[in-house]
Amino acid sequence: MSTEVLLLSNIKDLGAEGEVVTVADGYARNYLLPKNLGAPVTEATRRRLAKLQADRENAVQLALEAAQAMAARVTEASCTIAVKSGPDDKLFGSVTAQQIAENLKAQGIALDRHALSLEEPIRELGVFNVPVKLHPDVQATLRVWVVEE
Repeated sequence: MSTEVLLLSNIKDLGAEGEVVTVADGYARNYLLPKNLGAPVTEATRRRLAKLQADRENAVQLALEAAQAMAARVTEASCTIAVKSGPDDKLFGSVTAQQIAENLKAQGIALDRHALSLEEPIRELGVFNVPVKLHPDVQATLRVWVVEE
């Protein structure tokens, strides 16, 4: 026996969200339906799927707008880190993404250190442009000033 199921999310090797697929009764009854990955094909489930997709689109749009607002704040911000240095402007240690994130937090900008695309720690005095990835579609540049203490 087989059952038609409307998929409520993408399932590898079965189908994409919104597709109507034919699966075995046991697979539908024991896996897809209890985990809310699929639902029997009815008009109510089609409306439910449309609402879920609209809610997801709204959430994605809100996340994008929040990331764009944060990008504007990050671009305007200036991060100054004072460190001890030796001859030839070489630092005793290095400036890491964690230190930059803590400095921004002190300025009121909450940013995860993983968002900072710092390929390697900064080991000399100067001004550096650090890319910040806030969203898959939004990237900003932060100016970091490393000065002698």
